[in-house]
Amino acid sequence: MTLFVLLGPTAVGKTELSLKIARHLGCPIINCDSRQLYKGMQIGTATPTAQEMGNITHYFVGQLELHEYYSAARYEADVITLMETLAPTYSNVLLSGGSMMYIDAVCHGIDDIPTIDPDVRRKMRKRLEEDGLEPLLVELKEKDPLYYDIVDRKNHKRVVHALEIIYTSGQPYSSFRSKTYKSRPFRIVKIGLRREREELFDRINRRVDRMMNEGFLDEARRLLPFRHENALNTVGYKELFHYLDGEWPLDMAVERIKKNTRVYAKKQMTWFQRDPEIHWFHPDDEKGIMTFIDTLSTPAS
Repeated sequence: MTLFVLLGPTAVGKTELSLKIARHLGCPIINCDSRQLYKGMQIGTATPTAQEMGNITHYFVGQLELHEYYSAARYEADVITLMETLAPTYSNVLLSGGSMMYIDAVCHGIDDIPTIDPDVRRKMRKRLEEDGLEPLLVELKEKDPLYYDIVDRKNHKRVVHALEIIYTSGQPYSSFRSKTYKSRPFRIVKIGLRREREELFDRINRRVDRMMNEGFLDEARRLLPFRHENALNTVGYKELFHYLDGEWPLDMAVERIKKNTRVYAKKQMTWFQRDPEIHWFHPDDEKGIMTFIDTLSTPAS
């Protein structure tokens, strides 16, 4: 059994190509966008519509309530269990998305994260309340530059959590990110999509405009009462919440969404480029991608 992993930065073109690959292989798609797991965030997370999905089975799309806690470790366990269920029926399965830690969790596993000392947690929360996020970012950069390079620096929960792990264990948080690969009962083939920066950034800008035209603002307004949930602590919603609070004009919020999405895309590419297992293609090279897949796919039994 082969698990094809289609990855790349946001807006590079994964969704459209994933549907073509799934039809080509006759297989389901496992979503690997951590925000698309949640209900009610379809526009802001660019979740494929029911029409786009067609008759292709998708897993891990819109299955979580906004308040539900979910993690890369839980995703790893859920996907491995799903793969066992799919094995008797499918010789090949496609996993598609851009959530870096979730992809690594499935492909390599996640080491057990130590339980955070309650005193450490209280002290870190107090520091955040009294000093704000900036001093914590400075400390994280000093103690764990590898994680600092890829963390969402506006997401205080992730920054604080990393420092909690550091103080509890005495080791960098990044050291728990699967130095020892777990073996899998299936083959993994990674296909990366990339475009020139100018091309990608233009696609990001145009996609944000399209999302606004499709009703993104109304979706954000509906979700405003749930803004404290971690699921909504993400690019797009955070900027529109500033507008809905009367803090920013709408055009400023939209431009910030574009800018912050471009920043996130650069972080994704920095992360992915460290992985020598990825076979890179331009999304328009469908023939090359399909030929590559045919060469490595598992024949139906």
